[in-house]
Amino acid sequence: MIERELTPSDYLSMFRRRWVLILVLTVVGGPLAYAVSFLVPVKYDSQTLVLVQQPTVPTSYVSPVDNTGISERLASMQQQILSRARLEPIIRRLGLFSKDLDKVPMDDLVARLQDAIEVKAVQPMAETKATSLPGFSVTVTLDNPQTAQQVCTAVTSLFIEQNLQLRQEHSEDTTEFLTQQLNDAKAQLDAQDAKLAAFQSHYLGTLPEDAQTNLSILSSLNSQLQSVTQAQSGTQQARSFTDSMLSEQLALWHRSQSDQNPESLREQLSTLQSQLAELKVKYTDDYPDVIKAKNDIAALRERIATSEQTATTPAKPQAAGTVEPLQIAQLRAQLKGYDQTLALQDKEQEKIKETIKLYQARVQSSPAIEQQYKELTRGYQTALDSYNDLLKKRDAAAMATSLERQQRSEQFTVLDPANLPDTPSFPNRPKFALGGVAGGLFAGFGLALLLGLRDTSMRTERDVELSLRLPVLCVIPSVDPLSLKEGNSARQLPPERLELTLRN
Repeated sequence: MIERELTPSDYLSMFRRRWVLILVLTVVGGPLAYAVSFLVPVKYDSQTLVLVQQPTVPTSYVSPVDNTGISERLASMQQQILSRARLEPIIRRLGLFSKDLDKVPMDDLVARLQDAIEVKAVQPMAETKATSLPGFSVTVTLDNPQTAQQVCTAVTSLFIEQNLQLRQEHSEDTTEFLTQQLNDAKAQLDAQDAKLAAFQSHYLGTLPEDAQTNLSILSSLNSQLQSVTQAQSGTQQARSFTDSMLSEQLALWHRSQSDQNPESLREQLSTLQSQLAELKVKYTDDYPDVIKAKNDIAALRERIATSEQTATTPAKPQAAGTVEPLQIAQLRAQLKGYDQTLALQDKEQEKIKETIKLYQARVQSSPAIEQQYKELTRGYQTALDSYNDLLKKRDAAAMATSLERQQRSEQFTVLDPANLPDTPSFPNRPKFALGGVAGGLFAGFGLALLLGLRDTSMRTERDVELSLRLPVLCVIPSVDPLSLKEGNSARQLPPERLELTLRN
């Protein structure tokens, strides 16, 4: 019987034979559990519902600094609020667990209160398609309804205060951090600005934006140099012509001083007239040599006239100092003026050449300076962009901080205050009774199964074969005598049978 494998029919037979035991335990279990429920300590639930109120100012106008989801923030606050530092003052102020306050360590009392507090997030409805939680509930379970209500109210207040404090501190810390970063960025921007200003001052006129101006000025200077050179060439030609005329006039004057014979002067006049005639054949009247010849002829004629007058006039004693003629003095004055003009033109030409060299050097150095200027400008622009970006973020954080201080951002609002429970949440006596019925039923089945497994009586052919290890040759059924008297055929009664076994 011990090694026998039971079938479902065997189990059914066990339960059928002991149905009275199962029924008795089932009937007794309900009242017994209901009676036990009066001995269990009662618990009262005080619950409050907190709603997450959206900001009064749209987030499109003022972006919040704290973008943490309500779920993550609620989990973080729950760890802080349910800590010993927050719960121990509540235990001492409300006198919780007064009987065990001096006997049990405070850590155990705090753990007991933590187990009594349940924070549960309220899931949004499927129709709203919202992604954030609309709120959460706080439930406190204690043996006293007033105490449960007080603790629930205190814990809810801690959540509301902690939320305001966390959001305000986060905004203020963010604003302070951005302000510090902004000051650093401003210092860096000022340094870049100073470098750029020093570079512009040092390379004034050679910056990339001055390249086209330098080329225009260089072209203008080349034109001026060409004009001055042409003017200088004309002045040199005029000086050469005046110098030659002065030389001739000096020669004529010296000859006239040494020789005043009119006949010789007429011979010279005839020679000059012949030379003038030859020049007129080749050149026009405006040619310098023609003009010079005419002037020489006119001067010689004046000398001839003077000599003839001298010849007819009584001789006078000659002055100790001889004065040059006016024409020679004018020619000397012209030469002096030409020399001064040439000196000024030389100075102007040198000045223009130096200026041209300066602008040529600027044009030649422009590519290298442009590369350095680009690097400085790029660094300055990067610093400026960083500064402007931090300035915008700092201003946005400052507005968010002001919004938090005015309590116009996302807040926790108590929708349902903590209630004062009038009925205990534990134990639930109807559930206890149902549990007792179910427990009695399971206990009856279990006890019936245990008794059946411990029963060693043989009730079937298989029990005989397994116990005696011999096959069954025949089975003698029990016959009901009443059925024989009534003339009915013998019938086998399944409940009780007589079994006979023979050894081979």
